[in-house]
Amino acid sequence: MGTEPHTAPPASPDPGPAEQPLSGGHLLARALRNEQVDTIFTLCGGHISDVYDGCLDEGIRIIDVRHEQVAAHAADGYARMTGKLGCAVVTAGPGTTNAVTGVANALRAESPMLLVGGQAALSQHRMGGLQDLPHVDMLRPVTKFASTVPSTARVADFVAMAAREAMAGPFGPAYLEVPRDILDQRVPPSQARIPVPGRSRASTRSLGDPDGVSRLAKLMRGAERPCVLLGQQVWTCRATDAAIRFVETLEIPAYMNGAARGTLPPGHRLHFQLTRRDAFAQADLVVVVGTPFDFRLRYGASIKAPTVVQVDMGYTTVGRNRDIDLGLVGDVGVILDAVTDAVGSPPSAVRASRDRWVQQLRATETERVEKRLPELRNAQRPIHPYRLAHEIDQFLTEDSIFVGDGGDVVTFAGNVVQPKAPGSWMDPGPLGTLGVGTGFAMAAKLAHPEREVVSLFGDGSFAMTAFDLQTAVRFDLPYVAVIGNNSYMNQIRCGQIQKYGAERGAVANYLGDVDFEKFADMLGVYGEAVRDPEELAPALKRARAAGTCAVINVWLDPDAYAPGTQNQTMYK
Repeated sequence: MGTEPHTAPPASPDPGPAEQPLSGGHLLARALRNEQVDTIFTLCGGHISDVYDGCLDEGIRIIDVRHEQVAAHAADGYARMTGKLGCAVVTAGPGTTNAVTGVANALRAESPMLLVGGQAALSQHRMGGLQDLPHVDMLRPVTKFASTVPSTARVADFVAMAAREAMAGPFGPAYLEVPRDILDQRVPPSQARIPVPGRSRASTRSLGDPDGVSRLAKLMRGAERPCVLLGQQVWTCRATDAAIRFVETLEIPAYMNGAARGTLPPGHRLHFQLTRRDAFAQADLVVVVGTPFDFRLRYGASIKAPTVVQVDMGYTTVGRNRDIDLGLVGDVGVILDAVTDAVGSPPSAVRASRDRWVQQLRATETERVEKRLPELRNAQRPIHPYRLAHEIDQFLTEDSIFVGDGGDVVTFAGNVVQPKAPGSWMDPGPLGTLGVGTGFAMAAKLAHPEREVVSLFGDGSFAMTAFDLQTAVRFDLPYVAVIGNNSYMNQIRCGQIQKYGAERGAVANYLGDVDFEKFADMLGVYGEAVRDPEELAPALKRARAAGTCAVINVWLDPDAYAPGTQNQTMYK
């Protein structure tokens, strides 16, 4: 009996590049690209190296900083500027704990960012691996979503999951911990769920309750003295056009806070700044859009109007801290557009009443602006903070993005500086975090390289993260850093003097006299000190003309305090 000739099994077809196994780091980078992440902010560590390799293949820009707090702040700032998911990637242990402050700031500011943190290998779980900490447990209270990625095959799925959570309802941060062996292991793409861009999320542009829209339209038709407060979510939802249409069509005096500053330009007939307390006390209807009743509104007590309406992206925010007459939840721009359409034309008598109301507020506003002019033009030495704020306000153009990072000096600026266009104001938000300015300034310049970025720091806040100015130099991200230098943490000093007396007023808040302009010399960029108020405008112009990063160290009167600081309003 013969034997069959031996034949080799048919060769498997070449799987081709698409079927080449991918590491967890490459899957993570591909998922980030699918979520429109084009930049990560990072500080290197052995636990996360494979993420960089993946980002290079996916064309994702890598900005490496000198402290993880700056990476987190920059991711937060980039999200605010672009409207997309910001991303920071940090190593395990201290790398992740250093980033916690930036994540917490993003939570209170409702900023959509993803923090990716390293971790020791799962195979070494509870063995005492290098930099092993319970990161997820620590991050859960300050995120909307926090999880360990359990397997390499699910890396991309978890990135999509985190992104959905970050942008569900009010935006906020998410955290993913990716153990090192999960990042390094390779799996065929066919075994990994990689969500298809544009097919893994629902629309977030929700109208909310149509009956609520009709009720608000009815209130708006009858209100004779309405006003509106436009908050952070107007910018989050990119609802500037809807807000302008709402205000102008219905003739409503508008006040703005947070990133909504600049929605209406300075000089607009319905743009008000210094009469908010009057309006909240005398209006018959106040509409609060996209900002919570937190300490900035005295937990709602600052609004005395008989009818209060709240429009917000989050159900849990509406009616918190004070009762309201109507709450609407959804995309604030969609809601404002729907209300504007539903109102139609108010009766002529109502429009006449609104015109008188606008004129009344304008007269008071003009009176207060004129009364404050001597302070804004103050020629004293050391320089008064109001004079610095005024000169910055005059210096800014429609192409300028203003970043505020500090305590008392930024409180002064908040009363004076008026952004000239939407998306031109950045501040920490309600967490009041110092040290955000360096990361925010870099993020703003990355997002809008054609625009000028001007960051006002207190001397305390600048010193917290200033060394990452070198990162801005390294990546050619020029911005103007103006330091209001009074040698103290003055917002705290003021309260301590009031509470404990002048002899104990400087305890733990005196910083010393620091010549920050010399820091610029070390980095090879423009720097100068300003002691004469008449030199403020020329110094700012020289900084602009330098074309590099610039440090303007302005010596301020240490005994000048903003009204809000003197009244300690942030603690009431």
